[in-house]
Amino acid sequence: MDAVISGVGQSQIGRRIDREPLDLTVDAVLAAVADAGLTLADIDGIATYPGGIDNPPGFSGVGVTELQDALRLDLNWFAGGMESPGQLGSVINAAMAVSCGLARHVVCFRTVWEATAQGSKGRSAVMPGIGAASGGASSFRVGSFMQWSLPFGAPSAVNWIGMMAQRHFHEFGTTREQLGAIAVNARANAARNPKAIYTDPMSLDDYLAARMISSPLCLYDCDVPSDGSTAIIVSAPDTAPDLRKAPVAIESVGTAIHGRPSWDQWDDLTTMALRDAASMMWERTDLTPGDVDVAECYDGFSFIALCWLEALGFCGKGEGGPFVEGGERIAIDGPLPLNTHGGQLSAGRLHGYGFLHEACTQLWGEGGERQVADDPEVAVAAAGGGPLGGCLLLTKGR
Repeated sequence: MDAVISGVGQSQIGRRIDREPLDLTVDAVLAAVADAGLTLADIDGIATYPGGIDNPPGFSGVGVTELQDALRLDLNWFAGGMESPGQLGSVINAAMAVSCGLARHVVCFRTVWEATAQGSKGRSAVMPGIGAASGGASSFRVGSFMQWSLPFGAPSAVNWIGMMAQRHFHEFGTTREQLGAIAVNARANAARNPKAIYTDPMSLDDYLAARMISSPLCLYDCDVPSDGSTAIIVSAPDTAPDLRKAPVAIESVGTAIHGRPSWDQWDDLTTMALRDAASMMWERTDLTPGDVDVAECYDGFSFIALCWLEALGFCGKGEGGPFVEGGERIAIDGPLPLNTHGGQLSAGRLHGYGFLHEACTQLWGEGGERQVADDPEVAVAAAGGGPLGGCLLLTKGR
């Protein structure tokens, strides 16, 4: 694509830090603008996922207009919304806008404050009537696909993804120990990330002893609700001389969805929409999975990361379990370092944007103690699960 990533930034990240989402967003955006060597006067575009929605509390809270007003930005282009190929669809939208000449520097952001919302802010329970004692009882009217899952006690993505994981176990012999390798690897990497939420050592035995949430997914298969904001600056390539450092190139992107847009009616429950997005991304480049030095793959649940590894072609379909078994292959010093910042399983749920931030950090050689050796040149950032999936292949000046 005719667009590059010129800067990244993050706010304070943590559990129940009780800061306003706009406050977090401004911090992240200012950090990203400074990282790119730009000023706010240079920013002429905004892209975000999912936009300024306020339900459920903590899922967002900041939209385009709030950020524009807070920073007094003069915009030529903007977009925000949920109907995109995953959370990184907003970044892909920005890249297309820049490629078409609609903007020169677009700030993309994703802000969450779910940890605080689930605490003192009394976010509603997902099951109607539950949580009344804490003031968070849910009374929403069920619509869309939830009308078919909620009555059967499946209100959460962990139930839907658990079902897919169970099918993968049945079809291919995948085991909990193999999923555990993804969680244990994430925790080891988080220990090297000063912004990660959970950094205490975790063994495979710890993983196996954790309480079951929705079989076969246990507590450590699930990501960590957090507060925080991530910002990414997408720029036109001809601005490179004005930037603080050499930008990261967007080699190709994947946005496709060919199956039914459903969590439970997908044509092959051992895959998800990420299957189609990954295929599209490789169709638009001469690079191959063997060229990738760092993989940052969405792990809202450990099983989603395993599916991304298969979809992106790092192993064959159904071979994800043996591929990650033992963890050596996906370790920071292994042949395919995975989720080097700790992923959402341990570093915290920044809802997709954290993976792109980390991919750029690695390509710039700014990973500190978690930096992958041998000067990585190609990285993939992928986000989304179920009927949502989008991915970017990034290169360092190739």
